[in-house]
Amino acid sequence: MTLGAAGAEEATGTAGPAAPRETAGTTPAGGAAMYMANGDGGPRPPDWARRPADAIRAAAPRARAVAVALRHGDRRAVVTYGGTSHHGGIPVTADTRFEIGSLTKCFTALLLAEQVARGEVAYGDPLARFLPPESLPRPRGGPITLLHLATHTSGLPRLPPGFLGGAAADWFSNPYAHFSTADLLRALARTRPHARPGERVRYSNFGVGLLGHLLTRAASGGRQGYGDLLAARVLGPLGLIRTSCGPDLPQATGYWHGRARPPWLIPGLAGAGAVRSSARDLLGLLDAVLDTVPDDVPSGSAPPVLVPMPVTLRTALVDVVRPRLALGDGGKRLALVWNIRVRPDGDVYHHSGGTRGFSAFAGFSPRHRTALVALTNTSPAADQAFIQSAYNALLSLARPV
Repeated sequence: MTLGAAGAEEATGTAGPAAPRETAGTTPAGGAAMYMANGDGGPRPPDWARRPADAIRAAAPRARAVAVALRHGDRRAVVTYGGTSHHGGIPVTADTRFEIGSLTKCFTALLLAEQVARGEVAYGDPLARFLPPESLPRPRGGPITLLHLATHTSGLPRLPPGFLGGAAADWFSNPYAHFSTADLLRALARTRPHARPGERVRYSNFGVGLLGHLLTRAASGGRQGYGDLLAARVLGPLGLIRTSCGPDLPQATGYWHGRARPPWLIPGLAGAGAVRSSARDLLGLLDAVLDTVPDDVPSGSAPPVLVPMPVTLRTALVDVVRPRLALGDGGKRLALVWNIRVRPDGDVYHHSGGTRGFSAFAGFSPRHRTALVALTNTSPAADQAFIQSAYNALLSLARPV
């Protein structure tokens, strides 16, 4: 089964060599050992982790850096390959930071749910609650709400009007670098939505980037940036210490067709694609979701150990994965940002992301308590092989081992 456009919006990869090895691991919040594996010697990782990780690595034959984090019930592993750059660099580890592109949107969705739980905003709040009349898009049907932005049903285009012309000179390196919040609001004011709000699903970086900005206005009147708000409400409480919205910490070097790319900057649409993270941190996020919203815990698995966190965040972790829309024949659904593939043996949640130099995938199955993260430092490829391989590997984790 292939993902299709809705499942691999912006990601994929290509790649290079290195055989995985296992070193001693740490113990995550859930209490089970996490196996760490790399190419620097030591025993091989367990087969249940090595086989899917090797398959993902094989789908990126020219990539220099690959990190795969996996969960199977109460077992966890991170398998890494290669180094952080084509020339020099250091070996990739569970804590190596990668740009995750549109996986940022999953963090923005969680931030929205957290602010709803606090009572700062409501899903049905219209744009007019946060913006002056001169900044609002030209109306088409009813008002656009926060829920519309988080489910790609706002009617807003994929990119802001006029963006492509201004980004042309930097299109293959850093197209969003010079697009500011002021540019975002000016573009919004001259936008004519393509459809009435709620009428159809149309993937929109513009819409989720706008959502991130509106959340900062609701929380602090705009005095606190998206990255700072996300850190205070989500990243800090979850202990995701290697996740942030800027190149403030060391990260792998990204590549586009073998050429090094500068660090990705997206100041005006931060909520759509600014986050950098590691395999360990992203698995920690998926652990928090799975252990807060367990489906049917498989027999023989340890019960989830709930990590202390604010009540509002725990509420948000439940709410963010609640299905909001059914698409087509019902085989696909949408939660807040997360894509849901409806399957007889249990629904699968997934999302992907990419920048000019990185590709990323994250997915999980509440029924099977499985999760998978795949990261590489090469730009999305047209055939989506890296992302499709990661999705297939996630499905394979649900099979008995």
